[in-house]
Amino acid sequence: MVRPVTNHDLDGLLTEAGYANSHAAFARQINHALRDRGEARYDAASVYWWLRGRCPEPPIRTTIASVLNRKLRRPVTSDDLGFDDDIRLGLTYPGSPDQAIDTAAKLWRLVARRRDVLATAPFVTTAAVQAALAWRYDPTDADLSHTGTRHVIAADVAALRLFTAQFTELDRRHGGGANHTRALIADFLNRQVTPMLHSSYTDTVGRDLMSAAANIAGQLAYMAYDAGEYGASQRHYTTALRLSKAGNDHLYGAHLLANLATQAVFLGHGRDAVRLARAAIDGAGRAPATVLARLYTTEACAHAIVGDRRTCTQALRKAQTAIERSQPGDSPAWATYFSPAHFAGTAARCFRDLRLYPQALRHGPAALELAVDSARTRALHNALLATIHADHGDLDIACDYGSQALEHTSSVKSRRVRERLTELTDRLNPHRSVPIVNSFLEQHHDLLTAA
Repeated sequence: MVRPVTNHDLDGLLTEAGYANSHAAFARQINHALRDRGEARYDAASVYWWLRGRCPEPPIRTTIASVLNRKLRRPVTSDDLGFDDDIRLGLTYPGSPDQAIDTAAKLWRLVARRRDVLATAPFVTTAAVQAALAWRYDPTDADLSHTGTRHVIAADVAALRLFTAQFTELDRRHGGGANHTRALIADFLNRQVTPMLHSSYTDTVGRDLMSAAANIAGQLAYMAYDAGEYGASQRHYTTALRLSKAGNDHLYGAHLLANLATQAVFLGHGRDAVRLARAAIDGAGRAPATVLARLYTTEACAHAIVGDRRTCTQALRKAQTAIERSQPGDSPAWATYFSPAHFAGTAARCFRDLRLYPQALRHGPAALELAVDSARTRALHNALLATIHADHGDLDIACDYGSQALEHTSSVKSRRVRERLTELTDRLNPHRSVPIVNSFLEQHHDLLTAA
């Protein structure tokens, strides 16, 4: 069976240049250009594999670009060939703001054009921990002023933040699995934010621009995580983390690290999740109460999955103290989502993971006191409470919460929601002899199977 083309950029250029059905002829042109180097070894099969994801070495990419440049009589660079789909792109924490901008531009361009390239990329915990250390201990960047073809002012950056708020609302209502929303954000980063990062701006505006870009990239990272694309999410988080560092936005950087820790928890990397969460708390410094509550609940989750009951409950107490003293307007806009209901949901999950079911259930009612636009979180919390009641032996209540969680599956596209419903099904299957359980599983079979 012929493999489908995955490198659509190169495919388009070959078609434009008249090589769509002449791969052997194109390979001969490459060999001709390389004859002085003694590397004339390419054929139609080489082109076949380039079109299907194989990446030649950088010098060969340069030669391919030059051949197409001559044929098309217009500039073609290596970046135009679609070969920047190495799954390590964005995995390493950039060493400088210029490197961060370059990495961000390549990553956003890749995702905007071929978002599926990183869909199955792995989450690498060692790289996440290394990024955390670099973010926390690398020195502050010097002057961020930049010279480019256009001029960016404070009003331009303010507009970016308005778009971020809109993207965030779409995510909360529809989930990270909503492909149209993620495609919209990736395209926005590629077409709008990248040119701004390459423009002229003062140091003050530049730092605010880096912070705003980090916010949007962080939102895309969270949606990729919610959709189950964990490696892609990590790469977006790492890039956003470096941009937040350049912007001196240590609070948002801490938030990004906490999100990386949350993802590590979800994937079962408990020890590394603890390291990431503690680096986030340490780097946040004297943070607003709402931000501290969010960070301490993340640390508690990490301790829970490694079975450290004492440290988990200590972190939960710190989080509860912080959430109780939080006040409206005391935190950045991106942190306003975190409410007592979010704390209660996290606490319930921690006690569930520690098999302390009565303590978990005490947080149940508060976990559902959510804002009306928190559709995904409502589905997650209902599914969580259903599994807790199932573990506790309250099968009728578990089915009731499960039904409430399923009400949101038509409008919320989220891998995390699906996995929690699958977890609930696994908990209930051994009890099919109980009429209410059998009725629930039969009645909702299609939705639970889709989950």
